[in-house]
Amino acid sequence: MPFLSDTLAAVKPSPTVAVTQLARELKAAGRDVIGLGAGEPDFDTPDTIKAAAIAAIEAGKTKYTPPDGIPELKEAICAKFARENGLRYAPSQVIVCTGGKQVLYNALMATLNPGDEVVIPAPYWVSYPDMVRLGQGTPVIVKGERARGYKITPEALEAAITPATKWFIFNSPSNPTGAGYTRDELKALTDVLMRHPQVWVMTDDMYEHLAYDGFEFVTPAQVEPGLYDRTLTCNGVSKAYAMTGWRIGYAAGPEALIKAMLKVQSQSTTNPCSISQWASVEALNGPQDFLAERAAHFLRRRDLVVAGLNACPGIACAVPEGAFYVYPSIEGCLGKTSKGGVAIVDDEAFCTALLEEEGVAVVFGAAFGLSPNFRVSYATSDAVLEEACARIKRFCEGLS
Repeated sequence: MPFLSDTLAAVKPSPTVAVTQLARELKAAGRDVIGLGAGEPDFDTPDTIKAAAIAAIEAGKTKYTPPDGIPELKEAICAKFARENGLRYAPSQVIVCTGGKQVLYNALMATLNPGDEVVIPAPYWVSYPDMVRLGQGTPVIVKGERARGYKITPEALEAAITPATKWFIFNSPSNPTGAGYTRDELKALTDVLMRHPQVWVMTDDMYEHLAYDGFEFVTPAQVEPGLYDRTLTCNGVSKAYAMTGWRIGYAAGPEALIKAMLKVQSQSTTNPCSISQWASVEALNGPQDFLAERAAHFLRRRDLVVAGLNACPGIACAVPEGAFYVYPSIEGCLGKTSKGGVAIVDDEAFCTALLEEEGVAVVFGAAFGLSPNFRVSYATSDAVLEEACARIKRFCEGLS
């Protein structure tokens, strides 16, 4: 359409959203489909959080709030950063947004100019590069190494940085791989960033509380205090607290950056949902014991899925440190043909044929910037995961 912006032409719809919607449509049409595309916990929001939301409604807390969040939630966020991450922020350094995605979007819109570069490790969450393009910046992709669990090296980060680099986006544990950087691995990256004072750091810590096998979560400004004044530490309640639909994300960083992000937000969505904000106060300040209980469920599911996928001919699946995703390689399946006659030329062809022939919806690796792989979300029941793995194995065994 001639009236659409040139910037929009460079942006793709979210593949993860598309796969999830396709699975819904096929189910509605009567197809037997297992959807493993959504990055969404299957657990319900805890009752204490729901009760706080109901109490807010009954108390009439349904009006506009300050656009950057209610004071009570900003105080709870400051307390969370101090308690869990050893980071001290004032409320004036905090912004609350409509989901974690808006946090990142606001920051990029507020800071990018044409020609600015943003370094993004791959595999990456599908929205990072397109949000950079919407801000008229240039994504610079650094590919992780399969032998290192798809984590990037300090040398690769160093090679990607130029005088035009404005941001480095860092996500650990990762969506889509589940890979987590140890303190030493992260310190090696922050040492590189300390040599490049023009580069700011944007973290995506959404999977902080989903870590396994004793993995210690750390965030860049915590590991390297010298980066504090140029780091935007981003998080939210969606994953850990099973509040994806409540749409609350938050970030803390230098006050000037937060004010710039607020300017973007005040001219777009204004304040996040008032009810969701009061629920999030309870999420951050209330009981936290269920986090470990739910992580134990995810750990069991991770092990189930990793074992099931590694039993499939042509698939190799690494054991991730966190989140609720695995990112298996299908290198051993390439060049073959499915029972339905589909040539497996790449991971998109693999995933399309898997959906058509076995009714399993997963997201192909090219959407995350690194192939040949696919992403499985194991945020569903053991029974569903067992059936999905059985179908994937049957599909792989049928390749010739």
